[in-house]
Amino acid sequence: MKILIVEDDENIVRVISDNLTKWGYDVLAVENFNDVMETFNNFKPQLVLLDIVLPFFNGYYWSSEIRKISTVPIIFISSKAEDGDIVMGMQFGGDDYITKPLNMDVLNAKIQAVLRRSYNFVNEIEYLEFKDVQLYLSENRIEHCRKNADLTKTELLIMDSLFRKQGGIAKREEIMDKCWQNSKFIDDNTLAVNITRLRKKLYSIGLTNFIRTKKGSGYFIERNVQKGL
Repeated sequence: MKILIVEDDENIVRVISDNLTKWGYDVLAVENFNDVMETFNNFKPQLVLLDIVLPFFNGYYWSSEIRKISTVPIIFISSKAEDGDIVMGMQFGGDDYITKPLNMDVLNAKIQAVLRRSYNFVNEIEYLEFKDVQLYLSENRIEHCRKNADLTKTELLIMDSLFRKQGGIAKREEIMDKCWQNSKFIDDNTLAVNITRLRKKLYSIGLTNFIRTKKGSGYFIERNVQKGL
């Protein structure tokens, strides 16, 4: 597995690189922070470790650029454990986050969890359907009235949980376990941010209020389709 490190602190890069190499990963650190996408396109990583504070452009910018062409999982590296940084990271396409100073055992656990859900998600069926909406599992996309939205692996797993309930309630704990397996390092806020991002994508293809919240319980999908339309 190839992992791209986008971090300007050379000491942190060295520590991460040494540990990831010991764990058997193919690691490359970005050197040209003026054009991270060039390195990304040439290296074609399966996961990106992305710092928020960088020269020229911040991590949020590069995450949004990556999301224009790829659903590769992104783990943000933050110097602060503040909710604002975490929420921003998830809104700009992040799949997870870790705070500095880095705990390498936690980083390893997060990397393994993200890679497991991103690349070992085996589908026994090609797609799921709820009324006039189709979720294509093998293609990481959702379709409504011939309009499509690409989904990250985390977003796909969330939608998979909701579609399989067919309008029933998917509990928060169930969704979090499915998406992050070991939810020890995940809180409700992480799921809520992913849901918010999903709702924006669904809105872009004409699905308003498709994901509904059941207060104190979880989420469900609802679609009122008028006959003849």
